[in-house]
This record gives sequence, structure tokens and C-alpha cells, in this order.
Amino acid sequence: MRRRTRIRPAGSLVLALAAAGSVLAVPVAVGVEQIPQADLRADVNRDGQADVTGASDTAGEDTWSVARGALTLPNLDDDANRCPRTGTDAQLAACNDASDLQVNGDADAADLARIRTVPLPDAKPNTRARLAVTTGAKYAHVFVKRAGKWTLVTPRTRLTAAELRTGVELGVEATDIIRDKAAWDGRVVIQLTVTTPKGSTTDSVTLRVAPLLTHHHLQNAQQVMVTKISGDDDDLYGQEQAKFVKNLAGEVKKAGITAPLITFTKYNDPWAQDFVEPAYVSMTGPGGKRQAMRVMLRSAQPDREAGRELFEKLRGRDTGVVQIANPDAPKDWSLNSMGNLETIPPYTHQGRSYPAGRIIMGERKDNGARPSQKMRTMLASQGLQDPLLLDTSWLGVGHVDEFVQFLPADTPRGWRIGLADPDAGLRLLRDAQKAGHGKTKMFSVPVKSGAQAPKETIDQALASRHLVADNKLAADRIAANLATLKRETGITDAEVVRVPALYLRETQPTGDLSVPRLTRVGPELTERLQEHGQQKWLTSAEGAGKAAETVMTSAYVPGAVNGVVLSRTRYLAPQQWGPVVGGKDIFTEAVTAAYRSAGMTVSYIDDYYTYHLGMGEVHCGTNTLRDTSAAWWARG
Repeated sequence: MRRRTRIRPAGSLVLALAAAGSVLAVPVAVGVEQIPQADLRADVNRDGQADVTGASDTAGEDTWSVARGALTLPNLDDDANRCPRTGTDAQLAACNDASDLQVNGDADAADLARIRTVPLPDAKPNTRARLAVTTGAKYAHVFVKRAGKWTLVTPRTRLTAAELRTGVELGVEATDIIRDKAAWDGRVVIQLTVTTPKGSTTDSVTLRVAPLLTHHHLQNAQQVMVTKISGDDDDLYGQEQAKFVKNLAGEVKKAGITAPLITFTKYNDPWAQDFVEPAYVSMTGPGGKRQAMRVMLRSAQPDREAGRELFEKLRGRDTGVVQIANPDAPKDWSLNSMGNLETIPPYTHQGRSYPAGRIIMGERKDNGARPSQKMRTMLASQGLQDPLLLDTSWLGVGHVDEFVQFLPADTPRGWRIGLADPDAGLRLLRDAQKAGHGKTKMFSVPVKSGAQAPKETIDQALASRHLVADNKLAADRIAANLATLKRETGITDAEVVRVPALYLRETQPTGDLSVPRLTRVGPELTERLQEHGQQKWLTSAEGAGKAAETVMTSAYVPGAVNGVVLSRTRYLAPQQWGPVVGGKDIFTEAVTAAYRSAGMTVSYIDDYYTYHLGMGEVHCGTNTLRDTSAAWWARG
């Protein structure tokens, strides 16, 4: 229903006709000037234009749904590179293309949602019109295009009769994303009022700011990001990390990604996955072409300086940055890292549809710790990817990327789950032991000068105090999380790729010892990691710069699921460095076979001394920018 009102001019002549005992009242204008009907059109059907000649954009112009309704972008990029690269976090975040009251060139104009007035060819010289934002005025700017230039619409702005006769083009930008739908649900209502001396008419259209969406693995990787650590040439970690970056560039190129690596260089935070989550907003632009903007979502860890480089280096044309101001104090700092945020690809199950995919995050059910409430509120307020929480309390770092991933698949669903399988890892060791290879070293990683490589054999690993029990615990917790994913998505066992993995626990010096947590290493690692500045913080106390008492955890063998989906058919995994039997690494062989069964070719990259010893892997140390061209509203 179109929201139009019409005030009839005084003195209208009404003829009353009586027939068959009834009266029909018919208003007839006899020599009376008709008031032009205000008619405002937005791109309701999302084809890239506001239809002023037909009716394709009239139905539903006052409502909004996932499938239909006009969109506008939160104009958070910096197309003219006018924003400062220095200042406080708040100062950096305050500047973007929507923070001023003008359109900064053609690139900025492309980010405006277009609405139009239907031409009123019979408008008299004394006809005027005004515009008002009746809902969401705090979060939107409206511009009118005059003589090829965009001018801000203010309460004093009037459209002339000449403009109304030919029709007027308007541009709309939102000044922010939806942070909390209870405060603002993203709607912007724009009202046109056409006035003559005889009266006025009005019409309104509703737009909604495009939702901020995280990427899933059905969107092709277009560029890879990594931190390039500065250090002395004789520093082992610096040497290994430089080698990692070089090898990563080669693997990315082999996967068909032509864009060069984006390297973070300023803050020496190696965990490029953790301080940022690449996201995007999009609408349809002129000609039906997708108008998209990347939005770098900074982790809700204000004391993590690496997030500043998003403003300093990445913000620019078609790239904005969002940070959560004054996030709630975390019970577990690590849960706010973005390695603890992944996205299930699009699906529909039991009447619920997620056309842009759905976010998963880890929580600690043992102590009630969850990721930042403000972050989760913001993500849920977008209305499309309502976060699903999985239990990561059995992991010290506590990130979902340590045990689960989503893989493209040529199936009706379009994707599979890749899942760490501790039972399969134990079988590999037991089978090797039964075949007489128990004396074989558990790890084949080369010994580096200044570092201690593990020396245990397969026999010693299987006879260790905790290995079997710890991996039973891991298998049980992973199975419980899989049950949650099955319930929520409808995925079946046949769609799960089980990837061999092993975990190992170490006793916690403090905390609830009734809930064992898994760890990768002995106490000598803590000193080595602190020396190289790559210790992953696990508690809020550490976030305040205090030494942690909680033990660190990671995979025992480099975690293969903690890798990078580079394309629909290529996967980059951490080099396994497992036991070598018959000239072959038994873990590498099994991991390769698992991914091959899913139609993927696996490449391996050595991250043992860089990320693995820091309780992370390839995925933790990298990030990806993915394709934004698909219409997120068209799936599901």
C-alpha cells in the first residue's frame, strides 16, 4: 500500500446523482486546478534503478524484507583518501565518507542509493516540493543532483516546478551500520511533499541500510592477507616467518589468485586472522551491477594495536572499517579474536533460511565466557546471520577454527563440513605401532638452531599419561558440536569430511581442574613464545598486560582443518611433520586423502616454528578477501 495523502482544494464542486433510490457521490473538478500527486520511487526490486515509468518499484515500497525492499549503503569507506592515518582509535573511526556533508567525487557518488521523483509535466510555476527524513534522520544523508552536482538536502531545500516537471534524482547514504536494532533497525523513511497554493500531497519510500555480512567459503578468495614480522636476520622466528610469507605468496599464485599479498607490517601481531574479520555490504547499482564495499570488522579487543592498521593501511576506496566502541569487559579475551568467528555457507532448514550464511562463534560453557555482547548484538542486528554458539571450552585458545571448517562441494547443498577427527589420528598411530613402527619418531620436523624439536616416538606418545584420554575428550566435544550443526543446518554424516587430528592436554596451574583443557606443549614453549612476542593471550588478565596462569593449548600435530580454502578445489594446510613410515608422512597421506575425497587438492606450507608453536596454524596467521558480487538476497 502506497502511503499517499491528498488534501483537496477548498471549493471543489461535488455533483450528487441519485438513481434507483441510492446516491453516488462523484467529485468532479470543474475549472479547478488539480494538485499534483507526489510520487517518490526507490529501487524496491533491486534491479539497479528506480522505475518512474512502470509499477515494478511500487509494491512494497513502504516495507522491507530479505528478498525485496530498497537498500542503501553505510558509506564508511574513504574514496577520496581524505581521512587521517594517525590519531586515537576514536578519531580514526570517526572519519569516513559519511562523516561529512558532501559527496566526495564520482566514486563516493556510486555509493549512494538512488531514488527519483516521478515527473509532473503539468506542474504549475507556483508548485514546490520539500523532502524530509521522517525515520532514521540521525543515520542518513539525502542529496539532490542539480546540474551534475550533488547537494545536501536540508529542511530549507525546495524542489522547483521546473525540477518537478522533469523529475529529480536523489542520493541516499547511511552514516553507520546497524549496531543495535533496539536503538535503530536500519530503516530510513524519506517523504516527498508537493505543495501548491491550493493544497499539498505526500508520498514516502522506505530504505534499509544494507546488512553487514561476513564471508563464507562459497565466495571465491580474491586476495590473501598476512603479517610480515620485522626482526633481526639472525632471529629464528623472523627467518621462519619471512620464509612463510614467501611460500604463502607462491601457494596463492598457484591457486589462481593474481592479486599480491596484503602485508601488515606495523605492529608485529602475527595473528592476521584474529584482529580483523573481512566483511562487506552491497546493493545493486546502476545497470544492475553490484555496488559493494568491503568493511573490515576490527576485533572487540581495543588493546590490540594491530587493529589500527586497518584504518592506517586498508581504509580507502570501497573499503571501510568498523570497530566496537567500548566493548564490554571480556571474561575471556581470546574469545573476541576473529579466529573465533567463521561462517556457515547459505542454507535453509526447517523453515529458516540463511541466504548469506550464518556465523558460528565459540563459547566456554564451563565458565560461561562468551564473545563480546556488543559484538554479538551487532552481528545479530543485521538480521541475516544470527550467530550460533559452539562449545570451545575444551580448548585453551577457544577458537572454532581449531576444529571445524566449511568446504565448497558440488552437491545439492553446495558445501560440506571439514571436521577434526581425533579418533582417526589415534588410529594412524596405533596402525603404525601394530605394523612395527612404534620406535619411529612422532615428528619429522627438522631441528632448527636455537629451538628444541620434539623427540618422542610413536610408542612413547601412545604410552603417555594423557594422549588417549585427551583425544577421547576432544572427540566427544567435537561430536557434540557436530550434533548442534546437524540440528541447525540439516547436514548429514555423509556430508562431513573427517580430517585426522590429535590434541594433548597439560595440567592447569589454576582454575577448575575438573574440566581438563587440551594443550600442545610443555613449559619450555612459554618462554620461547614470550621471547618472540607471539604468545596468544587467553584471559582478560593477560589482556591487561599481566602474566597468564591458564595453560596454552593447540593441536599436538599441526591442525590440518586450520588451513585456508583458496578456491573451490584448492586447500592450503599446515605441513603435518608427522611420523615417516616407508618414506611417507602418515598424517600427510591421510589428510591429503580426506580432502581428495571432497574434490580438493591439498598443498602444504610449513608453519611449525611460526604459528603452530604459538597455538595456531596457517588459518590463524592469514586472512582472505573474498568475492562480493553475488546477490546475497537471492539465495535460500
